[in-house]
Amino acid sequence: MTTEIQTVDTVRRPVRGAQAPPVILAAPAQSFSLTQIPTAVVYCEGNFAKIDGKTANGLVRHSEAYRITSIIDSTHSGENAGLVLENVINDIPIVESLKTAIARETSMPDTFIYGMAPSTGRLSPADRCVVLDAIARGLNIVSGLHEYLSDDPEIAQAASDRQVTIRDIRKPKASKDMRLFDGSVANVAALRIAVLGTDCAIGKRTTATVLARALNAKGIKTVLVGTGQTGLMQGAKYGVAMDAIPPQFCCGELEGAIVAASESEQPDVILIEGQGALSHPAFCTSAFILRGSQPDAVIIQHAPKRSHRCDFPNMPMPTPASEIALIEAFSDTKVIGVTLNHERMSEAEITKTIAAQSEILGLPVTDALSRPAAHLLAMVAAAYPGLQLGTPVAAI
Repeated sequence: MTTEIQTVDTVRRPVRGAQAPPVILAAPAQSFSLTQIPTAVVYCEGNFAKIDGKTANGLVRHSEAYRITSIIDSTHSGENAGLVLENVINDIPIVESLKTAIARETSMPDTFIYGMAPSTGRLSPADRCVVLDAIARGLNIVSGLHEYLSDDPEIAQAASDRQVTIRDIRKPKASKDMRLFDGSVANVAALRIAVLGTDCAIGKRTTATVLARALNAKGIKTVLVGTGQTGLMQGAKYGVAMDAIPPQFCCGELEGAIVAASESEQPDVILIEGQGALSHPAFCTSAFILRGSQPDAVIIQHAPKRSHRCDFPNMPMPTPASEIALIEAFSDTKVIGVTLNHERMSEAEITKTIAAQSEILGLPVTDALSRPAAHLLAMVAAAYPGLQLGTPVAAI
């Protein structure tokens, strides 16, 4: 079963959000009818196509676990989600309210997804009312917040009364069931590549998804291991929400996901989604990802026009060179290339930056969304020419 990446022309258009590339990813071919996939409305009030709306943004770009029927954001009501996010039309409308989202469907959606990742990690009073309204209407709830809705007495009771489920993506299992690192990742035969970055919300997951599809389309069986709430909502078969795991178990839980993917799928390549940045003092997940996955190689995602870290205006962005040096000093791995997040960049600026950074770093540099996926493939092939092409396989 083949997969494709749909691309369009790379002429720059006005960027409306923090990550608004000019292409939209085609969903991989499925072996089942779309009617069998749970339908979902995604709530992203005031934040669609912005950094805090990255969960909704990611679900619009790619979702295997849910068929997204609409986005709720009154600031873009009446617009098309694809046009707002990517300047390429898709079949997902943006509506003003949950009531409107339900009214436009011929049948009740299955799920209400809270599609924002606020820095507080908590539900606002206004959003709480919307969640309770969704429950009252009989929708299952999916949330990636650090605040677990299933532990909230009022929300949990409402869900019980309506017999709907609450799925807290970040809620970890009991510590007695968690796994300690034991070194078994060293026995994984697949090539392991981590996609890390110089900041949070910079496009690591999207780049990893593009690369996974491209490798599978070339017959190089690839599994993407998710490490954050959005990737798990999108349908990652293997993974763990790293920032919700007690530090003692982070490396072991990620190692367990990688070992499970290796044993069950026998892939040629395992991609590991990055979180935060190793140099970022507010996040420690990159350190756990490097320790737990023991990657053979790393790809770095960087936003050249981003002057400071997300939510930290007094914290300047690092350079790709400094992040590479830190990663290679911290872990027994090598950085094999750099990919760009082209927010606020013109076409000419992207071209110039790719050439300049490649010269400075002595590494391949590309943009996963504005340049052909073949450039990403070439980056991996240059580092690992022994990877063999085979029959195209479905993305996992």
